[in-house]
Amino acid sequence: MPAAITGATALVGVLGNPVRHSLSPAMHNAALAELGLNWVYLALPAPPERLEQVLDGLEAVGCRGVNVTIPHKQAVVSLVAELSPLARRLGAVNTLVPRADGGWFGTNTDVEGFLAPLRSGPFGPWTGKRALVLGCGGSALAVVAGLVELGLESIQVAARQPAALEAFLATGAGWSEACRLEGLAWGGSLAQALAGVDLVVNTTPVGMASLTDPAAALRCPLTAPELEALQPQTLVYDLIYTPRPSQLLCQAAARGCPSLDGLEMLVQQGAAALRHWSGLSEIPVEAMRQAALAELGCG
Repeated sequence: MPAAITGATALVGVLGNPVRHSLSPAMHNAALAELGLNWVYLALPAPPERLEQVLDGLEAVGCRGVNVTIPHKQAVVSLVAELSPLARRLGAVNTLVPRADGGWFGTNTDVEGFLAPLRSGPFGPWTGKRALVLGCGGSALAVVAGLVELGLESIQVAARQPAALEAFLATGAGWSEACRLEGLAWGGSLAQALAGVDLVVNTTPVGMASLTDPAAALRCPLTAPELEALQPQTLVYDLIYTPRPSQLLCQAAARGCPSLDGLEMLVQQGAAALRHWSGLSEIPVEAMRQAALAELGCG
């Protein structure tokens, strides 16, 4: 946060419902302090029925930028004046930038955030590899778009709801001629699929810590027989970052699998959003990372 909030302090923030649990305020305010920007980043709860009203109000008070999280990423698409090609393709927005001539420009930095640890870490190259994505929600769209960009040979998407999976595959159809995108009913064939892939990405919330459900963090999206199908060379990437590690990553480690959680994705998508808002190319990513870790009690 700025040394002192004054009449000149500008607002940025994150819209969601609920949003009290967000790590973004700690993360962004650490970066703003390092950059010396007289901005403050707040969590801004917005019920779905008042989303348009909230966006209009933020524009009216000169808000410098907004992150968008659950459940508004799809709904906000129809409320912006302009969309980036990526946001239009995904049908999801997580970053809003005020336009000089009014309204909001909507883009998506989730893909960039998701890809960051896959590109900079000890993993890859990914050309010709195979992936299995668990879940078919908005996060899964960003994941699949990123995997297509990496040049994978095939991506299977496993989901429990056939209609949702069909809609997902229709959205992703034509994204790449080189990468085969297939749907998989979550059931008996999942273990066979797990045994034959190089990367597994969990985009479901199963295993995420919950204040209202203490047992939630003990859950795993895969059953014991499915976990046994994992091969030791398979990278398991769980978008969940609380608890650290998730139950899925604990089980994967027991199988000898390398793993990634979603914290770096959160940090990198936030840094990309801050570049959009500030126009600066150099963002103090390490300060953001350390602030997020401290907020999680890992500092």
